[in-house]
Parts: sequence; structure tokens; C-alpha cells
Amino acid sequence: MLNYFKYLPTSSEDESWGLHVLNTGCNRINRNVCYPARDHPAHHYFNWYKGRVLDEYQIIYITKGEGTFESIKCAQQMVKEGSVILLFPGEWHRFKPNTDTGWDEFWVGFKGTIIENIAQNFFSKENAVLDIGLHEEIVRLFTEIIEKTKEEKTGYQPLVAGIVMHLLGEIHSLTKQQHFSSEDITASIIKKASIIFRTNVDNDISMEKVAEELNVSYAWFRKAFKNYTGIAPHKYLLQLRIEKAKMLLSDHAMSIKEIALRLNFESAFYFSRLFKEKTGVSPELYRKNLES
Repeated sequence: MLNYFKYLPTSSEDESWGLHVLNTGCNRINRNVCYPARDHPAHHYFNWYKGRVLDEYQIIYITKGEGTFESIKCAQQMVKEGSVILLFPGEWHRFKPNTDTGWDEFWVGFKGTIIENIAQNFFSKENAVLDIGLHEEIVRLFTEIIEKTKEEKTGYQPLVAGIVMHLLGEIHSLTKQQHFSSEDITASIIKKASIIFRTNVDNDISMEKVAEELNVSYAWFRKAFKNYTGIAPHKYLLQLRIEKAKMLLSDHAMSIKEIALRLNFESAFYFSRLFKEKTGVSPELYRKNLES
């Protein structure tokens, strides 16, 4: 996971849409690290002793590690991987990762008339921590929001607002489903592996290390992953990297070589060969087709 945050300007047209995104990002907080980081923007900075009050809604998703959350209406409680924290405007709150575990977090902040109705009818300040578990779709939606805000192409605000609505719908649906079904342990492990792959798509990781993190043998993991998804784990990660490469190719500031290095391919030649094998066209031609 590459740490990233962005605070977004909005126009009156964006705000009239009914929901507009104010900020988004992702962070890996390592063990024994100060939280929030010292470079955190001043208007959103807080510490555990004072807490803070925001003038916006936020969704925070913890994909690794654990910590603590407390607000005026929600008693202090543990936050673990797979937890969603809901922040409400005007509501004092505080949260932090445990120093001995750290955590990985995604977040998005937003406001608007649409969310007021949704918050009042489907979410609760008293139940601000939702244990929905690890889900690749939730990470995918956060990642899509982040990528769209990086580009800031014209008309992007209504687009990311729609993704936030999708995110809220997924969270609500997963919360409801928990009352009716229990998840198989194998499915839980494979889902966690998928999250590890998505949050490390820019990093050089080995399948053996992933299996070790999941506390299973590599042989079991490789077989179980393929049986569950239909794809071997290394091919699954490769597909994620190819999809990320497609997004990066839309940025003409990055060369093919830079993209290959960013995604940990051993060379630009190897990256180009695999990209053509998976998509049918070279990275250069794919980029050219984006312009037409």
C-alpha cells in the first residue's frame, strides 16, 4: 500500500448534485508510529487526548491491524481488521491503531443532502463501528475513488459521488447479511488474501509470504485459492497489476519503463510482453487507443 491523501475543491455545481467528496486516501500505519502522522493536514489533525469534531461524513475501512474507537454516542470499543468506522458531522470522536499492530486504512469524506437521508434511516451514531469483514469489493471501490480523484478530470465529482453511494450500499448490505449467514473459514482466508493482493499491487510480494501472513502452508494456500477463485494466486496478482497498468497508462506523464518499475515488473520488456499477452495489444498501442 502506498500512502496517499487528497483534499478536493468543490464547485456549487458539484454540491448541487446532492453528494460531493471532500477528501480520500489510504495509509499504512506501522507499529509504534505516531498517529495521525505529523504531516496530516491541520484542519483534520487530532490526537487521542483531545479527539476532534468534523463538519462532514467519513467512512474509514480497516483492512489490517486493530485499534480503538470512541465517540459521544458510541462507547469505546475495539476496531479490528474488516471494521468500518462511520464518522458523523458535529459528533466528537477519536480513534487510533494499537501501537503493537498498527493498521491499514482507507477513507473517504463527503457531504450532501442525499447522505443526510441515508444516514438518518440506515446508519446509527450509536453503532459507528461495523464489523463487515474483509471484502475485495469494498477495497476496489475505495481504490477507484482514489484513482479518479488523482486525475481530477472534468465532471469527476458526480462520478466519485456515485461510487460513494455504491460503497454505502455495499456496507449496508453486508451488515444485513451478517445476521443470516456465517462464512466458511476457507472463504474468509481467500478473501483476506485478495485484500493483501489489492493493497500490495505496487509492492514486490511473494506467495510464500502471503501464506505465512495468513498462517497457512503455501501448498494449502495455492490449492485453496485456485479452487475458490479458479485462478492461481500469482496469476490473480498479475491480473491486478495489469488492470493497474491500464489506469497508469492513461497518465502520459509516466513512461512505459516507469510504469513497469512502479508495478515491480523485472523490466519494461517483460512488462510489455505480459501486457500484450493479457490484453492483445502492447502498452504503447493501448495508450494510443485511449487517445482515439
